[in-house]
Amino acid sequence: MAGLLVAGTGSAFGCLNRPIATNEPRTTSTIVERLTQSSVDKIDLLLAIDNSGSMADKQDILSTAIPDLVQGLVNPRCIHKSGTRPPETVSSPNEDCPTDFKREFEPVKDIHIGIISSSLGGHGSGACPEMTSASNVDMAHLLARTDENSHVNDIPTYLNKGFLAWDPDQKRDENGEPGRADPEDGEADIESDSNADLNDTSLVGQLRAMVKGTGQSGCGFEAQLESVYRFLVDPEPYERIEIQGDAAVPIGLDGTVIQQREAFLRPSSLLAIIMLSDENDCSIREEGRNYLVAETRNGFRLWRPRSECATDPGNKCCRSCSQNQDGCPVDEACTGSDGFPARLSAAEDPVNSRCWDQKRRFGFDFLYPIERYRRAFTEAQIPNRQGDLVPNPIFSDLVTDDEDSIIRDPGLVFFAGIVGVPWQDIARLNAAGEPDLLQGLNEDGEPVGGFKNATELGSPLLDNAFSSTWELILGDPAKYQAPKDPFMVESTAPRSGSNPITGDTIIQPDQTGWNTINGREYTIPQGSTGDLQYACIFDLPQSKSCEGNAQSCDCRELQGAPNDNPLCRPEAGSSQEAPGARTTTQIKAKAYPGLRELQLIRELGPQGIVGSVCPAQLERTNDADYGYRPAIGAIIDRLKTVLGGQCLPRTLTPDDQKQVSCLILEARNSQGQCGCDPATGRAAVPPDATRFAAVEEVLALDIAKVSGWDCVCEIQQLKEGAAEACRTNVNDNVEADGQPVHGWCYVDPSIKVGDPAIVADCPSTERRKIRFTGKGEAQQGSTLFITCSGE
Repeated sequence: MAGLLVAGTGSAFGCLNRPIATNEPRTTSTIVERLTQSSVDKIDLLLAIDNSGSMADKQDILSTAIPDLVQGLVNPRCIHKSGTRPPETVSSPNEDCPTDFKREFEPVKDIHIGIISSSLGGHGSGACPEMTSASNVDMAHLLARTDENSHVNDIPTYLNKGFLAWDPDQKRDENGEPGRADPEDGEADIESDSNADLNDTSLVGQLRAMVKGTGQSGCGFEAQLESVYRFLVDPEPYERIEIQGDAAVPIGLDGTVIQQREAFLRPSSLLAIIMLSDENDCSIREEGRNYLVAETRNGFRLWRPRSECATDPGNKCCRSCSQNQDGCPVDEACTGSDGFPARLSAAEDPVNSRCWDQKRRFGFDFLYPIERYRRAFTEAQIPNRQGDLVPNPIFSDLVTDDEDSIIRDPGLVFFAGIVGVPWQDIARLNAAGEPDLLQGLNEDGEPVGGFKNATELGSPLLDNAFSSTWELILGDPAKYQAPKDPFMVESTAPRSGSNPITGDTIIQPDQTGWNTINGREYTIPQGSTGDLQYACIFDLPQSKSCEGNAQSCDCRELQGAPNDNPLCRPEAGSSQEAPGARTTTQIKAKAYPGLRELQLIRELGPQGIVGSVCPAQLERTNDADYGYRPAIGAIIDRLKTVLGGQCLPRTLTPDDQKQVSCLILEARNSQGQCGCDPATGRAAVPPDATRFAAVEEVLALDIAKVSGWDCVCEIQQLKEGAAEACRTNVNDNVEADGQPVHGWCYVDPSIKVGDPAIVADCPSTERRKIRFTGKGEAQQGSTLFITCSGE
């Protein structure tokens, strides 16, 4: 069927972009959108934390959000069946909800949580040597250290494997008796130690320590995205890089990465990556001469770009002056006074500022394309070092001698970025059109607050003045078009303009004034190692002195240059609105535009989640807009659509028998024992053209080949009394006339189809669902597909 899509393990897609008329499924006017039925029983959660300078304050804020993250996943809230009473929480995932309440989703009792940093060393250059800092070359190895200067992990982890394992039922013991507490079991305590397990730690306490231990003394050429790729995806993670001639060559295999990946990454889990960074990604390609962009030895400077780059980086002649110039007119500026290709000056090429706008500034892009990472999170095959397509580890069974051989679907891979973007740009707007993390309106006009979801980020903005929020915060990287929000433009020089949403105006260094987003622009000293203007800033909970050689401090005393940085406390008798010199006391923290991370999030659509590394406030700790609580809330809200069931964002139109015109297929690897048993609510797919085309499309998917699907059945829509029981019986075990009911029905109380209690666990804007009952629920390891036809 047209546009048929694949869902996650035990999941399905819904055809719900608009109401759908009642008619038999056919190949025309088919609307398809994701619908999820939960059969996820495990989560692998990877925290990818930037550990370069200035990150300690952000790591501290993330550590305070750890309870929200952990509780949201392992101990879901209890929702009242009427949907009118506020949610409640209970102390344990093994505790029942109060009467008339039910969980938002079933607690997940098998979770891996690991941490990696952004430091991959110098990519072949002389930058970031290990002798300078142990954190410079973390190489995407799992981190569980209390000291950033340590080469070893000293925080207790599951069987010393480098990650934490949530295991409240004590089933994870590899050498003991499942279900019985043992020192080698996973963690069973959420926030405080108890006798639930036989260790003296808790999940929150360990994870907080691990976040803070990541540190901020890592490499300044942050490879945020490539570190994730290296740990989860790279089929041949190199052991080291050698310079052969003038080219970087990856050598050997990193056995630690491979071993840790195999232990951490299960084939059937929901995989979630949460990235925390205050800078743009700088994932340098680890091949050829790309390492030169990180070279800092002996005053090395990059070559000039051709003149075309200044106005049109996409021009075929926009090249480095060191490249072949065939087919392009002579550019006199490309030849230096020594007759060799001209190089940039120290002022034009500060070494701490080489990872932004590279094509325009250097005529060459030294970084891996974002397409590399989109493919990594969505495709079953990826290229190896030689360019040959090989199985993607994310969609593979890395350990074949255990009982878990189900392959996850791309719908179960999520990437969240808490990155450099003003929170005001991505917050929902309230009734007055103001960014409001407490009362902002969602797409259905309800005051739920928080950050925009993927649909809202992609919707027209400000009375269609902008095609989407992405136009404001990202622009069009493919066409080298800058974001429309001037605060998101990467620049060393002071910028100008106003934020389109808030109206905040950028304040020049010599002007009086202050805005609520980045304060004001500042004067980047000539001859410094380089810096960019800030996307956003926020108050530090505690000020810090930058006297002497304080690490990662932005208010050091400058030799022969004024310090007018908005992060620094004004001198006595002055104010933050006044231009002029600041003191050496830092009172605010910063973030730069995180454009590459945002580009990947946009490319991933509903699998991408965006949050701001600049919190709205850090004073009222219990409020919903405190710290990174809005970002964590956006992540939990997105994941629970997979964990919580089949809630639908759009309504279907039933016929007079309350039937909807949808086809649901279940695909699985039956090990050659395919059977579509009517007693389980299944039937062999009828041989009509429409259904046959749907089956063919399912089996043609890459994930079908990887998973070895050899069996496709149709799960049947219930009729008459069985359907009515499905729509009105709120119990888990649905019966009609004393017999179990196996199949599915459509429930939508807003049009008087079904009991509201059945959809009480759905988000307020999605209180309708395809309900599967009895043996009609997705079998473990199967993947469901749904397509509905309309006019």
